[in-house]
Amino acid sequence: MLSFIHIRFLDIIDIFLVAFLLYQIYRLIKGTVAFNIVIGFFLVYIMWVIVRSLGMELLSSIIGQFIGVGVLALIIIFHPEIRRFLLYIGSHNHLIRLLSLDKLFHFGKLTSDTGIVPELAKTAFFFSRTLTGAIMVITRRSELAEQIATGELINARISQPLLSTIFFKNTPLHDGAVIIKNNLIVAAGCILPLTHKEVDKSMGLRHRAAIGITEASDAIALVISEETGNVSVVDSGNITRIPDKDTLIQVLNNYLIETDTAKGSSS
Repeated sequence: MLSFIHIRFLDIIDIFLVAFLLYQIYRLIKGTVAFNIVIGFFLVYIMWVIVRSLGMELLSSIIGQFIGVGVLALIIIFHPEIRRFLLYIGSHNHLIRLLSLDKLFHFGKLTSDTGIVPELAKTAFFFSRTLTGAIMVITRRSELAEQIATGELINARISQPLLSTIFFKNTPLHDGAVIIKNNLIVAAGCILPLTHKEVDKSMGLRHRAAIGITEASDAIALVISEETGNVSVVDSGNITRIPDKDTLIQVLNNYLIETDTAKGSSS
C-alpha cells in the first residue's frame, strides 16, 4: 500500500528559502574563481558518498577527514565572498531598512535636493566631450563611511569647476572616486571595492569599482569612460549606458525621488 507524503506549509517555505539562499550565493560567485572551487568541493563530496556506499573504508576515511574540515576551509577560502554576501543582505534588505534606527526615530535628512542633478548631468557630459575619466558615487541609505575614510574630506557644494579640478588627470585625486552625500561632495580620491564577477573587457577599473560599490551597498554610481567618453549609471551592479544629458537628468531624478519616497514612507 502506498503511503502518502505529507508536505506542510512550513516545508514549502523552507524549500523556497533554501532555493533563494542558493540563488543569491550563485549570483555572488558566478563568474569568479570561487564558483570553480564550489564545484570542486561538491564533486569531492559526491565521491565521498559513493566511496562510503561501496564500503571502501580507508578511502572513505581519508575523504571524510577532508570533508570534516571543509566548512572551516570554505570560510577561509570564501572570506571575500561571504563578506560581500553579508553586505548585500544588509544593504538590500527592505525589512532591515524599515527597522533601521534612522527611520524608527526619524533621524537624518528626509529629503534630497534634485537641484544637484542638472549640475551633475552637465559635468558628466562635459567629461564625456573632453574624455575625462570620472566616477561619482551618490549615497542612499548606506553611509559608505569605510570608503569615505580612504579619501580626502572635502564637504563642498557640487559644481562643475570643482569636479573638473578633482578629475583633472594631473591631480592626485583623479584616480579615485568622489562620494556625494546629503547633496555635498563629501570626499574625493576614495578607494572602492572591485567587483569579482566577469565584466566586458572594454570596461576598466572605474567600471569594475562602480559595479563593486553598488553590489556592496545601495548607492548609485555615475561613471565616465576616459577611453570612449561613454556615460553610464550603475545601480545594484547593473550598468545602464546614458545617451544624452536629458536622459541622465531623468534617471538621476528618478533615483532621488525613489530615495525620498522610501525615506518618507517611514515618517
